[in-house]
Amino acid sequence: MNNFKIKFSTFLLLLGFCLISTTSFSQQVADKIIVKVDNYIILKSELELSYQNYLSSQDGKQDPNAKCEILRQLLFNKVMYAKAEIDSVIVLDAQVESEASNRLSMMVERAGGDEKKLEEYLGKSLADIKEELLEPIKEQLTIQKMRSEITTDAKVTPSQVRKFYKSIPQDSLPFLPAEYEVAQMLVYAKVSKQEKDRVRKQLLDIRTRIKAGEDFAALAKEFSADLGSAAQGGNLGYRERGELVPEYEAASFALKPMEISEPIESEYGFHLIQLLERRGNLINTRHILIRPKPSAEDMVYTNHFVDSLRNLIIKDSLTFAKAVFEHSADRSSKNNGGRILSQQTGSSKLVAEDFDYNTYLILDTMKLKSVSQPLPFRSPDGKEAVRLLYFIDKTKPHQANLNDDYEKIYQAALNDERAKMLDEWFFTAIKELYIDIDEDYNKCNLIEGI
Repeated sequence: MNNFKIKFSTFLLLLGFCLISTTSFSQQVADKIIVKVDNYIILKSELELSYQNYLSSQDGKQDPNAKCEILRQLLFNKVMYAKAEIDSVIVLDAQVESEASNRLSMMVERAGGDEKKLEEYLGKSLADIKEELLEPIKEQLTIQKMRSEITTDAKVTPSQVRKFYKSIPQDSLPFLPAEYEVAQMLVYAKVSKQEKDRVRKQLLDIRTRIKAGEDFAALAKEFSADLGSAAQGGNLGYRERGELVPEYEAASFALKPMEISEPIESEYGFHLIQLLERRGNLINTRHILIRPKPSAEDMVYTNHFVDSLRNLIIKDSLTFAKAVFEHSADRSSKNNGGRILSQQTGSSKLVAEDFDYNTYLILDTMKLKSVSQPLPFRSPDGKEAVRLLYFIDKTKPHQANLNDDYEKIYQAALNDERAKMLDEWFFTAIKELYIDIDEDYNKCNLIEGI
């Protein structure tokens, strides 16, 4: 189990995107139950779908044992899910509902923001699609929680890390690509009072229309700049305290059910919020978001301001880290000197693929410890900004070693320790469960081989 490295996705899991790309395939498989674990089952279509996803990621290189390894992982997950029921490890229905709403929003975005197009493609309504997402999401979240509880005490010492490293044959050590450490300072354009007043008035007009009887959901689809939630009538689903920006959250908790707020300003723009339901510290809201747009003059002013900070940094009158702390709008990097972190690993050591093409070209022209000119930037949510890049460091391509790559080797050793804990847990767990495997799949030695 701890050597299993095949990437795969099971039916309707992860972001729900596999539903779009593989539904027609799964419908063509002659389905049958191939594994039973207490009250839970694994279908042949699940295995075949995961195997097809594996094949599509291999570029012609195939492991002859891949299908058995995938089935072994599916079994492992079903055992965790069944054992979670016995151990009363549960996730809240509201959490499942919220996650389903988020994934449906992402699916709509993948369909170009056109929910009708998505419905036509899948031959189902949005409500039916969401309903199909609920059980797989509940299973996935439960397995994640179970896995976390099983491995919560996993730890490795520096001596264990060194021992793990030495256990890897020299010719098996990975050759790592060049890595970059880059920081940024991000400054959003400050829009004028007149533009903010215009947006407030627009939202107040929409509020009046809703109170006069027009449908909130229809107006959200027409006007909201939050495309993900707009496709679902502005619905954000159930959220706990601390999940939403403070201004939005405070306004939402102050509302009565079905009451609509005045325009509320946050870092994302201005919101018109309706509280649908409240359950203790959980709220279910929908909103219409409109962002003020900076003018050309606003952008020029912001560019001049950022350039003035750059001049102070170059003259050593201001450190880049202090400029970030005092002025950057990127909250995720504000307290670490502006370092950009990999979305995949969370590390500050980035590879070329972590950058968009334009950023990579700019870095290619910069010297180490230098600061870029002010650069126009558009955030993922569409806000206009100006940023500075600071090129901290670059390592050359090299074979993994303890001196340069301790963090990566530590993480690998920790993951290995977690895998061992999971394997030990599995051998104990299967004694408490009823497991039946179709004879056509006995060749995989699913239990004996783990």
